[in-house]
This record gives sequence, C-alpha cells and structure tokens, in this order.
Amino acid sequence: MGDTGVRRSIVAALSAQYPGLYTNENIALSSTHQHSGVGGYLEDLLPQITALGYVKAAADAIVAGTVLAVQRAHDSLAPGKLSLGNTSVVDGNRNRSPSAYLANPADERAQYEFDQDKDLTLLRFDDASGSARGFLSFYAVHGTSIYENNTLVSSDNKGMAAHLYEALIEPNAMPGNNTFVAGFAQSNVGDTSPNTLGAFCESPGEAWDGLACDFEHSTCGNKTEDCHGRGPGFRISDFESNKIIAQLQVDGAQTLMQQTLTPISGPVKWVHTYMNMSFRSFALPNGTTVQTCPPAMGFSFAGGTTDGPGAFDFIQGDNSSTPQNPFWEIVKGAVTPQPNQQQIDCQFPKPILLNTGFAHFPYEWSPSTVDIQMLRVGQLVILAIPGELTTMSGRRIRQAVRAKLISEGIVGDDAYVVIAGPANTYAHYVATPEEYTVQRYEGASTIFGKWTLDSYIDKYSSLVSFLSPSATGQPASDPAPPEQTSKAISLQTGVVFDAAGIGRNFGDVLTDVRTSSPYTVGQAVIATFVGANPRNNLRLEQTFLAVDQLVNGQWKAVRSDSHPSTTYQWVRTSTITGTSTVNITWVIEDNTPSGTYRLTYFGDSKPLIGNITPFVGHSSNFTLS
Repeated sequence: MGDTGVRRSIVAALSAQYPGLYTNENIALSSTHQHSGVGGYLEDLLPQITALGYVKAAADAIVAGTVLAVQRAHDSLAPGKLSLGNTSVVDGNRNRSPSAYLANPADERAQYEFDQDKDLTLLRFDDASGSARGFLSFYAVHGTSIYENNTLVSSDNKGMAAHLYEALIEPNAMPGNNTFVAGFAQSNVGDTSPNTLGAFCESPGEAWDGLACDFEHSTCGNKTEDCHGRGPGFRISDFESNKIIAQLQVDGAQTLMQQTLTPISGPVKWVHTYMNMSFRSFALPNGTTVQTCPPAMGFSFAGGTTDGPGAFDFIQGDNSSTPQNPFWEIVKGAVTPQPNQQQIDCQFPKPILLNTGFAHFPYEWSPSTVDIQMLRVGQLVILAIPGELTTMSGRRIRQAVRAKLISEGIVGDDAYVVIAGPANTYAHYVATPEEYTVQRYEGASTIFGKWTLDSYIDKYSSLVSFLSPSATGQPASDPAPPEQTSKAISLQTGVVFDAAGIGRNFGDVLTDVRTSSPYTVGQAVIATFVGANPRNNLRLEQTFLAVDQLVNGQWKAVRSDSHPSTTYQWVRTSTITGTSTVNITWVIEDNTPSGTYRLTYFGDSKPLIGNITPFVGHSSNFTLS
C-alpha cells in the first residue's frame, strides 16, 4: 500500500533531479494491495509488527525502483494522445462483507445491480501515430487470490494481469523489458474479494465442514480460523484462481483496447494537501456538525476477513452490544493506552481493541495526518485516497466529487471520476457510517471513526476548484506528518554468514533435472542447489534464476524469476552451520519450443569475514520434446 515514508523519499529524489517539475503536489504513490508482497516498509508501527519491524532493504528497493521507473519514463517522453472507456467485468470480484453492505439504505442499494463495482475503467496511451503504447486501468478487486499461507513473493492478480497482457503484446520480451506497459490499478476494493465462489468452512471432522460460513460473522462453529474464501480455481490451486481473476481483467482491457474510446482533452491539474483526522470537525450537508477521531482499531479488526482469517476468539461483526472477552479487555491496555471517554464516545459503536492514536512509543502506531490529493487529465479526475474504500464508500465519494466538478463548471457532463488507493498514506479502511455500525472487519478498521468517509467527501469536494484551468497555487494545509523512518526499529537480524557445507561449493547441484528422457509441456522441471541467503543481494534489475535455451550453440535466457511459470524457494537447512538450499522449478508452458535447456541459479554468499561474493550454478542439460 502507499506509504508516507516511501513517498517522502521518492518525492525528495525526483524533486532534486527535476526541480519544479515533479513535486510533492503532483506525485501520487498508489499501490495494488495484496498479501504476498514484501513487508516492513511502512512508516507507522502497527503494520510493521508482522514483519518484525522496519525492513530498510525493502523500503529502499521500492524507492529505487520507483525513481528509476520515473527516470525512464521521463527520458522517453514523446507526443501522444489519451482516450478513456469502461466496460463490465462481472465475474472478477465478490463482496466479502455482504451483511455490512446491506446496512446501507435500501433506496441507495436499489440504484445498483451488484454489491460491488463491476466497471473496469481504462485510460489508453497512444503515440503520435496512433499506436497503443500502454494503458492504466482501474478495477475493484483485492489482490488476495493467493492465500495467506503462501511464503513466496508474488504480485497477485493485478501483477499477473499486467504480465499476461504485456506478454500478449510482446511475447518474446522478458518481464520488465517491455515497450508496452499494461497498468492494472486498484480502486475502491475495501470489501471486494477475488475469491468469487464464496467463503466456506474447512473444518475436517466437524458437522459444518464444507458448509458456507456464517453470514453475519464469517465464522465456522463460532470461530474465524476455518472460514476461507474460495477462488474460481479453488479445486486446482490458489495460483490457478489468481490466473483466472487476472485473465478476466485482461479480457476487459482487451475489449476496450479494441474499441474507439472517448478522446481525453483539457488541462492537466493537480491538488494536494495534508489533513489531520484527529477530532476534525466539519458539517454534513444537512448542517449537522460531526467529527472524526484519533485512530483506533476495533475488535473485529483482529477477526480478519475471509481472505485472511484472524485468530483467538475474535470475530467480525463484534460491536458494543457483544460482551468482550475479559482477558482481551485487560491485555489491550497493556499494548496501547486505554481509551478515554472522549475516544470511546467518538469511536462508538466500535469497541476499541488497539487505541493506536494515543500510542506514540517508540513512534506513531497509526497515521493521524493523511494526504488528500486529486489529479486531473482533461475530463478524467483521479482521487488518490489514503485508504481502502468499501464499494458504497467509493460510489458516494465519486458521485459527490463529480457533482461538484460539474456544478462549479470545472468539468462538463462528461466528467469521469475514478479512485486510486490505498495511496500516499496507509490509513486502513473507509466504510460508510452504516457499515461502520455493523463492525465487520472493514468497519473495525475504519480507524478515524464513523464519519471518516464523510470527512473525505467534505475535503475532496472542497478542493475541486483547484482543478480549474485558471486555478493557481495550492490550498492551505495541516502540518505534514512527522518523519519516522529515522526512529524505526527492526528486530530482523542481518545475515550472519553462509556456508556451503563440507565438500561442497555454492551453486552445486544437489538434486538434478531428469536427463534420461525428454520433458513435455505441463511437466515441472526441478533442481536443488547449494544456496545462500537471498537477502545478501536483492538482485534489482536482475534475476535469481534463469531458464536457458541452447540456440545456435549459445545459451539464451528465456525465463526469469518474474515469470509465473518459475518458482524460486530458499530453504534454511541449518542456522548454526549457515547452510541452505535453493529449489528452482519451471512448469513448462504451452507452445514452448522443443530443444535443449538448463536451469541457472544466481546467488551471492556472505562469509563470516570478508565480502559478499556472487556465484552461479547450472543444472544438467535437459531436452523438451
């Protein structure tokens, strides 16, 4: 997800290289939130906990990659044209909190066919000759196709969609070396799931095994742990589900790219400000004054979702009418400060589990100040929002901002508003006030209280005048959030040393490929090597593995660790002796040409004393018939 500290570093680097061109006001850092990415790069403490604190290498890699991408884009600037369209992708998502959605007014729900958005919006980029160079699309589905027990870094369905589309256009290009860029961004994904078959109980031996989870609380036998969402490829694997959901988005994008879309014309504008959400008072459209709250997480936050169930006795839909476990009532005060009455009243009906807005040691647990940002390109306005909006939350803020754009004459009736998030700051979820009262996961994770969404609607709507062609300057702003990266704590130990083991060298083959008979399409080619810790070198712009093909007597890399058909798995075999192995797998895809191949492992070893040293290992040659 977008992060304040990472964004600050990106802004600093780009504004120094391109003074006055790329600035804090016009740089937006959005993301495709998923459960298989690296962790520990967010600046606030709470999301660092599961990564054992701050992971500087991860944050630095994200910054370096983003800055490099902008540099390359800037260096290749050329005249072009933009166009816009949208289509429906019906089967690509499902609402994972339908009981909360039903709390929204019936007349409002009646305006929509589904309890999640089905529109895929696409901004097309053409060069001056009319040839497509790429696109940026928006579709509301969480990147949670791959289950939480996965330990391999993956980009989930959004990254898979990008790979599939780019490979379709340039089948011989290695990932990351394409000239065509397919962007699959997220929008209001808060209550959406790619696990479209629904959520079921996986409770062997229990009467409810295989039944649908409880509708109100997503429990099985009154517990959350066994309730899991199932993707469309459930009976094969979550990786198959990932590919199916990705392909549905690719199909939607293809549909639009094959059409003549509406040209984009008009000014390029932006607006950015900071907003402190702790006790922010403002007036609702009916004149009632309300306020937001300092951050706090509810009990249902710990209940998780059907995309990633929680533990212990936490369940979703746990509000103040439900007696709390007295053990957790005691423990929560030892983790964060006990909430005072003002905070309790402000967050009502959320029962507060973690009072993060009052937890300042060793640094801030949650953000109190967030980025508010809008980007305009002609009739398209992108709302960069610092959280995960639910379906109805997204609909409300899009409608409000669009209506204000039109009523103030800034954009015509062709105004199109999309949401990009979570962007810039990660401020967790944004549920509607009605969904908030239900206190499922999304409501419990709406950290600024019941009026969070309305506060965003109020602020974003108030800033639309800055998107006018004649607008100058930027709005008044609350102070920027304090820098916290320098205070960050990490409990992850560094790499101490690597050892190959007695009589072995790094890169030696321990388990070789099959050489006695040819492989065929669909089979898995596997080799195991004497390995070293991959944290010694993140191999940015490189790869940890290659599938090499023998072409005219020369080895040519045809697959890397960025291909979904390959897997790199590092396994620590002994912490004491420093030994480890690396397993490399290639599942041979359809239409792979016959020939001679090998697997190559690229590693870097760290001795107890001395410098990190690169090495290479090769499997035996094998044939594909």
